[in-house]
Amino acid sequence: MASSSAAASSSTLPPSVFNPRRHVGVHAERVSDVSSTDYPGHYPGEDHSWNLAKFKEDFKIEVKRLSQRSVEFDLVGVDASMANAFRRILIAEIPTLAIEHVYVSNNTSVIHDEVLAHRIGLVPLNVPPSLIKYRSPNGVPTDQDTIVFKLELTCEVDKNAPKEKGAPRKLIHEEVLSGDLLWIPQGEQQSVFTGALPIPAPTNKNIVLAKLRPGQEIDMDLHAIKGLGKDHAKWSPVATASYRLHPLIILNPSKPVPPHLAHKFAKCFSPGVVQVSKDGEISIDERNLRKESMSREVLRHKEFEGCVELKRVRDWFIFTVESEGPYAPQDLFPESIRVMREKIANIRRAAEALLADADAPAGPGPDGDVEMGGV
Repeated sequence: MASSSAAASSSTLPPSVFNPRRHVGVHAERVSDVSSTDYPGHYPGEDHSWNLAKFKEDFKIEVKRLSQRSVEFDLVGVDASMANAFRRILIAEIPTLAIEHVYVSNNTSVIHDEVLAHRIGLVPLNVPPSLIKYRSPNGVPTDQDTIVFKLELTCEVDKNAPKEKGAPRKLIHEEVLSGDLLWIPQGEQQSVFTGALPIPAPTNKNIVLAKLRPGQEIDMDLHAIKGLGKDHAKWSPVATASYRLHPLIILNPSKPVPPHLAHKFAKCFSPGVVQVSKDGEISIDERNLRKESMSREVLRHKEFEGCVELKRVRDWFIFTVESEGPYAPQDLFPESIRVMREKIANIRRAAEALLADADAPAGPGPDGDVEMGGV
């Protein structure tokens, strides 16, 4: 098949990308070599014990695209278990605020109280979680752990609107929007949310919560508290957090694609990935290579058998993260690292406590039996 060394010599990608040990094989009906091999004992005579200097040499994070609500970055040089740990933390363990308690004084809309409360709870808020404490399970709400909103609307006919024959009546508050949530400062909150900090409100003020007809009204008090996505999705700071392995297409120089089939070959891949010259020569545009969907369409055609190898780079993760809360998209991954560090610190303290207990002398248990030190 294709020569990795030949491909590497003419490539703008790092030569290490063409190391077969880093490749996951993509075949017509299966994938191969999905497990990591860089651990002690796998390759005879090679020491692959973890080394910080070697890790720093191979590790890389690079932002590829950044917008107001999303970021795409490459995470290179880590095992899939680490990449997946960060993905799970992004979804479930970075704190945010969401409306948890809804006190209904009046609701004459067609939407039941429970359904409307659920819809309101899913509205993302712009409140920085670092300013708010967690509320204890049975604690009394305070200005340090609760943000209060008021939702009070009545649908009415707009009597000042010009009347046009055959035109529908114009209504006031026909739609209940997330922007209708009014922040009610509690305690010292007025002095906290001043200056550079935005006033507590939904991040998107155009989310439709309900629709009203004349005479219908809604009157609610809403309490937002701090929580985690693992308890309920409304506390998740992201709309999506996903990754995929970087695609790699290796052409076989010993069996080139026939010129009269070049355009058919190019159509087997995502647009822009395969370039065709005037002479019908095939080349891979490595700037667009990350856009390849790996549909395996090329493997369906017998005329292209042996012309190309489809691979993915096992430790090159393309992350896509969309923010739907108070965090800027570029701040989410550093937050996941902070959470990971806290987890590691907790494990270390627990291990040190176990070792300390293990050193304690054994003594008789409550029933006279001898108990071992530690748990």
